[in-house]
Amino acid sequence: MAHRQREPAEPERAEKTCASCGRRIEWRAKWARDWDSVRYCSDACRRHGVDATDLRLEETIVTLLGTRAQDATICPSDAARAIGGESWRDLMEPARRAARRMVARGELQITQGGSVVDPSAAKGPIRLRRPR
Repeated sequence: MAHRQREPAEPERAEKTCASCGRRIEWRAKWARDWDSVRYCSDACRRHGVDATDLRLEETIVTLLGTRAQDATICPSDAARAIGGESWRDLMEPARRAARRMVARGELQITQGGSVVDPSAAKGPIRLRRPR
């Protein structure tokens, strides 16, 4: 009687976040050989990357939180308004992306209704605060 060999257990894959949008990268079988070098969740994020405006938004978020009380929160629109002036609405998604990248680095928390939420799954209005 022949015995079947056991399949080796699937190796632990480190959780990753996209270097551009800050969302969690879901593992795909096509990335099995290259998982260690995967940095972006999609071709769109790879094309966009992180530009000077994204870095300015991150700096602005840190500055705005620095001028407020330790437990205060800000809206991503505050950072967008500080940089974009009249065309601040165009910077809303980049501001949210900057916040998600900062969460991935442990510099920020995203909240909804006063509770910390997963930045990859947050829909609707969010607030930004320092980690507690």
